Amino acid sequence: MAKKKEQGEGIVVAPRPVPRLQKKYREEIAPAMQEKFSYGNVMEIPRIKKIVVNMGVGEASRDIKELDAAEKELTVIVGQKPKTTRAKVSVAQFKIREGMPVGCFVTLRGARMYEFLDRLLSVALPRVRDFRGLPGNSFDGRGNYSIGIREHNIFVELEYSQISRNRGMNITMVTNARSDAEAKELLRLFGVPFRN
Repeated sequence: MAKKKEQGEGIVVAPRPVPRLQKKYREEIAPAMQEKFSYGNVMEIPRIKKIVVNMGVGEASRDIKELDAAEKELTVIVGQKPKTTRAKVSVAQFKIREGMPVGCFVTLRGARMYEFLDRLLSVALPRVRDFRGLPGNSFDGRGNYSIGIREHNIFVELEYSQISRNRGMNITMVTNARSDAEAKELLRLFGVPFRN
């Protein structure tokens, strides 16, 4: 009788490298935050919990191919399949009925989140025309920071010839900070270029 092969035997899985910003958070940012705000416990130190990237596609109500193109481009940018957002209410002026697809979004956590944030801060934002920094007042009062991007072609992952049209996107960085001041300091240490 043949011996049953153990599950996973012979398969060597290389450990995924730790993203640069995740390493920076552990080694530099967390100790700096603890020193500045004098937290009693390590678990009190704020961190980025998730990043939500949202792309509204109003034209999808007339042409569903626009939504497919937006989903494909968002997948290339973030490296994760987006979810479709549907209209919650009917709006006659925009010819939108309840349940129609109106956009797509992605929620990034863990290593993918740090990799996206790294690409956003070091490659994409410097490509914005006449970029003078991000506004420092876009916090929601609970430590979450949102930015709007007018043209998604600032991301180098997209091939310029493959883009059907320029689309805007919203990026929300959700932190577990107790105040906007703590969240702003956390993001500043990550390298978010706030305006003076």
